[in-house]
Amino acid sequence: MLIARLRHHLLPKISKSQYGFMPQRSTEDSLYDLMKHIRKNLSAKKIITLVSLDIEGAFDSAWWPVIKTRLAEENCPVNLRRVIDSYLEGRSVRVRYAGEEYRKQTSKGCVQGSIGGPLLWNLLLDPLLKQLHNSGVYCQAFADDVVMVFDGESAADIERQANGALERVKAWGIDNKLKFAPHKTCAMVVTNRLKYDTPRLSMGGIAIEMSEDMKILGLTVDNKLTFNKHTAGVCRKALNMYKKLARTAKIGWGLHPDIIRLIYVAVVEPTIMYAASAWAPAVNKLGIKKQINTVQRGFAQKISKAYRTVSLNAALLLAGILPLDLRIKEAASLYEARKGVPLPALAGMEVETMAPAIDAPHPADRPGLSYISLVDQESVDQHSAYDVRIFTDGSKIEGKVGAALSMWNSGTETKALKLALSKYCTVYQAELLAICKATEVILDHRASSFGVYSDSMAALETVTNHSCLHPLAVKSRDNMRTISLQNKVVTLFWIKAHAGLEGNERADQLAKAAAVGSKRRPDYDQCPISFVKRSIRMSTLDEWNRRYVEGSTASITKLFFPSALTAYRTVRKMETKGVTTQILTGHGGFSEYLNRFKCKDNPSCRCEDGVVESIPHILLECPVYGYDRFCIEGELEIKLTAENISGIMESEQREKFLKYCERVAKRTIESNKTRV
Repeated sequence: MLIARLRHHLLPKISKSQYGFMPQRSTEDSLYDLMKHIRKNLSAKKIITLVSLDIEGAFDSAWWPVIKTRLAEENCPVNLRRVIDSYLEGRSVRVRYAGEEYRKQTSKGCVQGSIGGPLLWNLLLDPLLKQLHNSGVYCQAFADDVVMVFDGESAADIERQANGALERVKAWGIDNKLKFAPHKTCAMVVTNRLKYDTPRLSMGGIAIEMSEDMKILGLTVDNKLTFNKHTAGVCRKALNMYKKLARTAKIGWGLHPDIIRLIYVAVVEPTIMYAASAWAPAVNKLGIKKQINTVQRGFAQKISKAYRTVSLNAALLLAGILPLDLRIKEAASLYEARKGVPLPALAGMEVETMAPAIDAPHPADRPGLSYISLVDQESVDQHSAYDVRIFTDGSKIEGKVGAALSMWNSGTETKALKLALSKYCTVYQAELLAICKATEVILDHRASSFGVYSDSMAALETVTNHSCLHPLAVKSRDNMRTISLQNKVVTLFWIKAHAGLEGNERADQLAKAAAVGSKRRPDYDQCPISFVKRSIRMSTLDEWNRRYVEGSTASITKLFFPSALTAYRTVRKMETKGVTTQILTGHGGFSEYLNRFKCKDNPSCRCEDGVVESIPHILLECPVYGYDRFCIEGELEIKLTAENISGIMESEQREKFLKYCERVAKRTIESNKTRV
């Protein structure tokens, strides 16, 4: 309760340069803005110098008198300051050893693990960030990690700016009993110039060493912005995971492919894709692509139970995972879309963004909101003693979206209101819009008591949860706060959908009519993040399909799946087996493959010398399996050819065909084990 009130008073005043422990801000925001600033100055052909400051024992050294002074400077209410004074008063450190105890009073330190520690630290550091910003220095902080960026036309310009700023930093530290360590402070020059002088920087008379790379919030930034070292580091971590996994997952036994896929998606991808928006342009470089592909190839082969000789193209397709470089670009595009950067795939549509957390009302002004669940007509009738009952609903039909309100007085509908949304909106948005519109109607209505009934529990949970910052939910809560000031009573209800409730059925009918019949401008057209994800994913799939089709590898796999788009939808429906993967890749116990890797002298099939024993041959031509082929063609009612295999794989007869393939493949593999 205390920190919630402190946040309300302090967060709007804290510098925008602070990214740590701030609502709706993260390490990726910090790194993205930093790289954006650096690239902007690089394009202007300037010399850029980054300086990363190190504060010794930052949180443990936060001096309480300064924190108290800062609370007064920011006009924090006296009652809250008194509580903080009491919170910090009389604290001591105790050490017990060998039966003895030593106690010492302390006057500094943000209590480790406390809820308020981060906020008090940000309050303490804030004057330094504002001082640097006002003097023209670009700086960023994530809690106690501070980075300053200087740019200029010459080393002398940077020396003058940086050394002056470093002295101000040191002086501020002395005033606030915080010690900056010059020997741990590092600097780096970033420039596109071929010839330049290196700035000489110092703090308190101690020279600051220049380095070729710098680790900032887990991202290794080098002086050429190649991100080679960062990629090598994260790929090394991923390969270590793969080596451990390889011991427990073999072609015929071990971890289930779904478990391996889960580990890959939940652990490996996030490790490599961390802060993708800051370094995504680097994945276009061939060297970085090779490192990423090496990691992904191993995991894809384990997921698909493929031989190590299977190509990346085939392994990715059969594992059902996207190329990692495209996933990195996808994550970067999604991040930029959330930030409001226009994307070609969205064709100018405005993306729905969450309301700013710092604009939230004071905790004491937030009404306690909840809803009551009603499951049948009897329970609805028991909760109908209101002047006005409003039933809300949202619907998506024929690719169109609509919402509606149905207002009732006693047993009669008094008013109906239809709302239209853009076709890319979701039913969830429609439900929220209907509730929001209901609160607007209540604001202007003369009645004193209202019941609002919705069949969307998700929408009601969002509206009643103050931490949810969906713009429609925030607007609904603002309206309900105003309604309470008008001395009106509003109660929210969840009712079961399609349960024959008269008001709900009427609202559902109106919502469908609004979706299908509306020809006017939409009442709400904000593009949901789910639609943005789908649009970006379609672009990713198109690029992957182009690579797959134009690639020179995976020739046997293309016989079954000529399109990566089709395969992406189909592969997840198939059971992953080692023998199935051997069939789909051609890499297995077949004469052609065995001869290629010097495991057999002759690639010929046992049906006839000189005829290569390949997957197309044994499935479509080999007379040894003629009876099996005749039987499956009768079941499928189609003659097997190289041209129609892909169509069978897309159809419901896929399982029958794969069983035939498995029978033939197992007999071939067993035969090759015994043949000399």
